[in-house]
Amino acid sequence: MATPLTDQEKRKQISIRGIVGVENVAELKKGFNRHLHFTLVKDRNIATPRDYYFALAHTVRDHLVGRWIRTQQFYYEADPKRVYYLSLEFYMGRTLQNTMINLGLQNACDEAIYQLGLDMEELEEMEEDAGLGNGGLGRLAACFLDSLATLGLAAYGYGIRYEYGIFNQKIRDGWQVEEADDWLRHGNPWEKARPEYMLPVHFYGRVEETRDGSKWVDTQVVLAMPYDTPIPGYMNNTVNTMRLWSARAPNDFNLRDFNVGDYIEAVLDRNLAENISRVLYPNDNFFEGKELRLKQEYFVVAATLQDIIRRFKTTKKGVPGRTSFETFPDKVAIQLNDTHPAMAIPELMRIFVDIEKLDWDTAWDLTRRTFAYTNHTILPEALERWPVELLENLLPRHLQIIYEINQHHLDKVAELYPNDMDKLKKMSLIEEDGVKRVNMAHLCIVGSHAVNGVAQIHSNIIKAEVFRDFSDLEPDKFQNKTNGITPRRWLLLCNPGLAELIAEVIGEDYVKDLSQLQKLKDFVDDATFIRDVAKVKQDNKLKFAQYLEKEYRVKINPSSMFDVHVKRIHEYKRQVLNCLHIIAMYNRIRKNPAAPFVPRTVIIGGKAAPGYHMAKMIIKLITTVGDVVNNDPVVGNKLKVVFLENYRVSLAEKVIPATDLSEQISTAGTEASGTGNMKFMLNGALTIGTMDGANVEMAEEAGEENLFIFGMRVDDVTAMDKKGYDAMEYYKKIPELKQVMDQITSGFFCPKNPDLFKDLTNMLFKHDRFKVFADFEDYLEAQAKVSNLYQVTLNWIVFHYVNILCLLCCVIKPFCDKCEA
Repeated sequence: MATPLTDQEKRKQISIRGIVGVENVAELKKGFNRHLHFTLVKDRNIATPRDYYFALAHTVRDHLVGRWIRTQQFYYEADPKRVYYLSLEFYMGRTLQNTMINLGLQNACDEAIYQLGLDMEELEEMEEDAGLGNGGLGRLAACFLDSLATLGLAAYGYGIRYEYGIFNQKIRDGWQVEEADDWLRHGNPWEKARPEYMLPVHFYGRVEETRDGSKWVDTQVVLAMPYDTPIPGYMNNTVNTMRLWSARAPNDFNLRDFNVGDYIEAVLDRNLAENISRVLYPNDNFFEGKELRLKQEYFVVAATLQDIIRRFKTTKKGVPGRTSFETFPDKVAIQLNDTHPAMAIPELMRIFVDIEKLDWDTAWDLTRRTFAYTNHTILPEALERWPVELLENLLPRHLQIIYEINQHHLDKVAELYPNDMDKLKKMSLIEEDGVKRVNMAHLCIVGSHAVNGVAQIHSNIIKAEVFRDFSDLEPDKFQNKTNGITPRRWLLLCNPGLAELIAEVIGEDYVKDLSQLQKLKDFVDDATFIRDVAKVKQDNKLKFAQYLEKEYRVKINPSSMFDVHVKRIHEYKRQVLNCLHIIAMYNRIRKNPAAPFVPRTVIIGGKAAPGYHMAKMIIKLITTVGDVVNNDPVVGNKLKVVFLENYRVSLAEKVIPATDLSEQISTAGTEASGTGNMKFMLNGALTIGTMDGANVEMAEEAGEENLFIFGMRVDDVTAMDKKGYDAMEYYKKIPELKQVMDQITSGFFCPKNPDLFKDLTNMLFKHDRFKVFADFEDYLEAQAKVSNLYQVTLNWIVFHYVNILCLLCCVIKPFCDKCEA
């Protein structure tokens, strides 16, 4: 007689990745073979791994379709308030595995593919990343859609279906080289074109004043074709929609005049209209006033607002459609993800006033109650300020509306602050210094009922400094909504070993409610559980080490500390500080090779904006230093440096579960929030960081003693700005810093071109806004504490464990707050 299973053994048989039923597997295999035959028109003799991926994707999508249609039917019948998330970026990554997990099909699909004699991981690797974003802003939008669907809220993401996403990064001779990301070249099995909902978007033209009001006439028309992607919630049968717009030329584009010119040229000119959705702009922290970018921003909001109003007016069959807009803000909430969709405010006013014939005050009240605005940066060079001349040419009616919004706004300010011209100038939507410009952040603040930062410290800065005058005027408008991440992708998908281990001891409810992780406190002294956590981490490290050896031909020590710094390359994120620490460690090993040294593999990854010279120099410095360190026989396996080429969502899913130490080292007061910090923490990595962005709340939640916090605080940075930052002072008084900088300036790492890093060293010595040297000594001390703790393996694992415990307020709570708001 068989021994009865213990409760724990029973739990192990039921996976959070879905139950494997014989019927499920048979049905999936049947669907797979049907799609291979009828959709892809292939048989097993000639099918490629990509064909198998597409067959599996279509099979999984079949399980989405019924839920998708029923969800939309339910919204149609129930007519709830709908949330519209407008973003120029959605950094989605891959869809297949996330969909399988959220539908509870992962294990059944694994078994079906195994029985078909195929390798699931190989098929998953066939999928292109949907890289329709630069970094945190776009990835936040993607996480939001997952959370909104999981919470069962009637939500829609609206953006652009870029033909080319964020560029593919190649590293050649240590330099970043950009290649186009032709992510759609093999097709996209997850999207559905909806030509029946194609909408016109107008540009250029002129404004005609008539007895019926202003009319925008003689415009050029571009059509917006919607492509819908299903967004499944986790195990709740809700499937929401992300609608991305693609630009199409109308059939008569430039052809009315072809008898005067060349018919062929006129047809070829259609590309000019369709260029609007051709490519994602890669500069997300530096504003460039390019006409094409403004076209993109207006294109997405014009199409989206027409769609929103169509949906608002549509009601159940047999019920008359809505003709009054009185309830519009009760049924429609529009969240602006940064200032990129800011033209939605004057566009909605244009629709209300010019087309729907509402009076100005009513239209403005409805507009303000509909919009809310999320600010993502305080860096002045990143704030959008569009030249008036450009707006006047491209969107003449909107410029008139912006002027009128500004007049009403300044009248209110003048009433409260009589004769204060300085206040009027600072709060105006129009900047008059030099080239006249429209300040889009000011437009968003004035036109919204709520404004939020994305971490408490960031929200405090925008209230107290960046937008202080606006905050003084309407203090209740300014809120904080700390960013969050979705635990489905960033734990269940990327770290199944840890996800299963947690489910075994506390159950599966934590997947939708991370506050359940508090239950893990009961296991902090459980030696078996702690050992199992350590084994999961080591397995992840071994797997990633094998990946690095295969992809980068670098052999690393899986027992070394994996010290990871992955994010966009930017001066404020201070990858340079990390690089200086690498050189300092290298010097210590060379000075005394026999001294004890905790082995480290430093892994850095991220893309530099193509026009950002200094960021590209930082990449070159890292790769050049890495070449020297990795090939020095004195160093051996003690220290390795790896630059991860083409960092993206699917690569993040590999490196984050393997990480021991997460680098979050921006200058205090510069990082709005950061979400990578949370992803690493959720996967048991320790954090070395400054008190910046969401690090502050993570430190408060986990206890500062459970993070390696170093460096200046915001007040220290402010005080130093007033006093003046002297890089030379630190260079002279810190011997290790002097040695490191002398090596870089003398050409130690590049003897054939000793002046290679002259621009970079000049910046560090003469005009470093982010004060790298000021935090150098404190950073090295914190890194020494990291090494000391890593030597005591059990303590390190317990620290890992505490990090997971303390995520509850840092990850899931912000989403709930935002969604309720």
